Amino acid sequence: MSVEQPGLIVIGGPTASGKTAAAVVIARELGTEIISADSRQFYSAMRIGTARPSAAEMDGVKHHFIGQLDITETWSAGQFAREAEPVLRTLIKTKGSAVLVGGSGLYIDALCKGLDPLPQRHEVIRSGIQERLDTKGLVNLLEELDRLDPATGARIDRANPHRVIRALEICLATGKPYSEQRTTPTDRTDMRIVRIAMDLRRTELYARIDARVDSMIAEGLVEEARSLLPHRSLNALRTVGYKELFEHFDGERTLPEAIELIKQHTRNYAKRQSTWLRRDPEWHSIHPRDTYRMIQRIQNV
Repeated sequence: MSVEQPGLIVIGGPTASGKTAAAVVIARELGTEIISADSRQFYSAMRIGTARPSAAEMDGVKHHFIGQLDITETWSAGQFAREAEPVLRTLIKTKGSAVLVGGSGLYIDALCKGLDPLPQRHEVIRSGIQERLDTKGLVNLLEELDRLDPATGARIDRANPHRVIRALEICLATGKPYSEQRTTPTDRTDMRIVRIAMDLRRTELYARIDARVDSMIAEGLVEEARSLLPHRSLNALRTVGYKELFEHFDGERTLPEAIELIKQHTRNYAKRQSTWLRRDPEWHSIHPRDTYRMIQRIQNV
């Protein structure tokens, strides 16, 4: 390219919005590789349900952190950032740039901004909170979070159990409100960062979500979920697409009902992802097919 390349190009957006295809085009244009920040695509056994890109979709572009974990392993955002950091630095040194793609906002921020020095997972406390979620529901956890840390209770995505569990876990493990332990991290200063968000009308995005779920079912999602049934209690499988099918296997709903619920829950998840993106003005919204404009944006930074 005729201009200095930004160090890190971040491609974000809600699920099924076309992030992978856009990232591949940009990586090929820059002659670099892709770092995946999709926390569920890390797992080798969850290929269909996480829409892990196929070899054809990768189009010869190397992807890091795709399918490298066993289903019994766990990774935090901090661990991802520690593992991804040397890969990022190598790509910057040898290629001049790197592309980071994913819909897991916390994992993107972990690499772009760093994380507060919070305690690592406390398995005993987390297991107890998870058991309460399973038996008493999310409202029970929110009530305790509101009592222990009203500031976090007012700020947090109250429909996201993973965020609520982590916030409550930190409160209980440290004896201090989570909000008192958070800072406002800023972008790293050792490289330039360009953020591009996939921008689609809601009707278009929802149509893509429905089509993707139908494609997953046709590809064998039901069989994949059935093979993972013995591991259903693992955090990785408390994921849209699997938990609805587990409930179908339990006889709680028919398969068509489970499929419709997967679509509904995926749309709900996409809405939360979009809300997270809109909170940061550094994201530049561009339609996923307008890769020419994305390249222009990267060149003009």
